[in-house]
Amino acid sequence: MLAAAIEAEASGYVEALVGELDEAGHRLVVRNGHAAPRTITTAAGAIEIQAPRVDDRRVDPESGERCRFRSAIVPPWSRKSPKVAEVLPLMYLHGMSTGDFTPALAEFFGSAAGLSASVITRLTKQWQEERAAFARRDLSGVDYVYVWADGIHFNVRLEEERLCALVIVGVRADGTKELVAIEDGYRESTESWADVLRDLKRRGMRAPVLAVGDGALGFWGALREVFPATGAQRCWVHKAANVLSALPQSAQPTARRMLSEIRDAEDRDHAVIAIKAFAEAYAAKYPKAVAKIVDDTETLLAFFDFPAEHWIHLKTTNPIESTFATVRLRTKVTKGPGSRAAGLAMAFKLIEAAQGRWRAVNGSHLVALCGPAPSSRRG
Repeated sequence: MLAAAIEAEASGYVEALVGELDEAGHRLVVRNGHAAPRTITTAAGAIEIQAPRVDDRRVDPESGERCRFRSAIVPPWSRKSPKVAEVLPLMYLHGMSTGDFTPALAEFFGSAAGLSASVITRLTKQWQEERAAFARRDLSGVDYVYVWADGIHFNVRLEEERLCALVIVGVRADGTKELVAIEDGYRESTESWADVLRDLKRRGMRAPVLAVGDGALGFWGALREVFPATGAQRCWVHKAANVLSALPQSAQPTARRMLSEIRDAEDRDHAVIAIKAFAEAYAAKYPKAVAKIVDDTETLLAFFDFPAEHWIHLKTTNPIESTFATVRLRTKVTKGPGSRAAGLAMAFKLIEAAQGRWRAVNGSHLVALCGPAPSSRRG
């Protein structure tokens, strides 16, 4: 499949330039066989490929240099592909056994070279060691202004209890997002979350300005204990789902629109007015649904205290949700990683790979203004 993808990429390049002709009417860009075979090192072993050649006789008018085709999938200088590091954890968390990896990845790469169950097993052990090292790193040199927290549940093949990975993602003072912690927890209990937060504090992490999470009481209780100065923002995605679940199907379309008006209000005053309108519309028949909003007004509107550029990021735990969506929604009772340690390592690698694609928050230059004084100026 990798070879087919490169072939398609080269063919697309040639076809897009089919109208480029020289003075004699000959095409300037044509296919020209294949380059010599070379080996690409992946996380699962060595894969041999033979990249297509493209003869491009055009000249760049600005630089005066010859144009040339360069594969974006496997550049000419590439000797290593990082993509398998993303594929393997996802496959493992979905419950695929190590014995099934070889035929599956052979189909992807067009070769089974280097893809054995023992190689995959060795990788899982290596990734467990990497996660353990990550969990010991010093945090005294970095400040997290905002953090998102969530518990990710998925099945473990060899155990009855589901694995609950407690995940924290933070925003540094420069606006970039990064994984802060991923630990095994017990049903998102207060003590489990407190253990995670205490460990972060012990390793030098200072109190974030704002934490974003769902309604799990365990996290908020632990936050008040370990970082009492940190503000709280409830995730609007989770909150909206909870409110709608307390309403009949017929009332949900209008309620969903009214909740959006609260969440997306232009400022806090307009949001408060929208909450009053929601309460007036549903309090008589559905007091429980209204209470879910009214009782949490402060934590639902906390994001208004920060720059408007940041609001879209602070309303939801999306950085965590989107990364684990496929794992959270599709695991089955009989599937999942073979052990809790392996499952946690796979979850770590999955979010580590996704981290490279995370964009900095909007208005990243404003993040430092919201946070505490830089670590270097603290006593």
